[in-house]
Amino acid sequence: MKDFDRMDLRILNELQQDASLSNAELAERIGLSANACWRRTKRLQDSHVIRKRVALLSQGKLNLDVTVFVGIKTNEHNEQWLTTFAEGIKKIPEVVEFYRMSGETDYLLKIVARDIEDYDRVYKKLIAVTPLYDVSSSFAMERIKSSTALPLHHL
Repeated sequence: MKDFDRMDLRILNELQQDASLSNAELAERIGLSANACWRRTKRLQDSHVIRKRVALLSQGKLNLDVTVFVGIKTNEHNEQWLTTFAEGIKKIPEVVEFYRMSGETDYLLKIVARDIEDYDRVYKKLIAVTPLYDVSSSFAMERIKSSTALPLHHL
């Protein structure tokens, strides 16, 4: 689904801000009837533009005060290694984001942990998954901007 009209974008913007809105509240905010709003939202869900609706939790309130960005380099560039590595990383719940990269770093992980000691526990799980050439950890000192909302103004 590539063509979005103004109403689709308004639905998406509103849901990015508050996915707990009822269909009636959403319809009122964007100026559509409840039925029309429901049909559009359903179409956006069925086409996987809306992947899922979740609650965003506060890391600090849950004592997950450390955010670590981990760059991984490997000498292995084959499908079997990647499958083993990816499956192993998916089993580590503290890894909240995982990317295959271009450039000098092969993979980038975002990890949340309680403290440095907790991160060290996660690090030991990480390096046990499969042989790695280099693991470089950078600790976030301050979160300046963090958003789950995608920029829709250009569509």
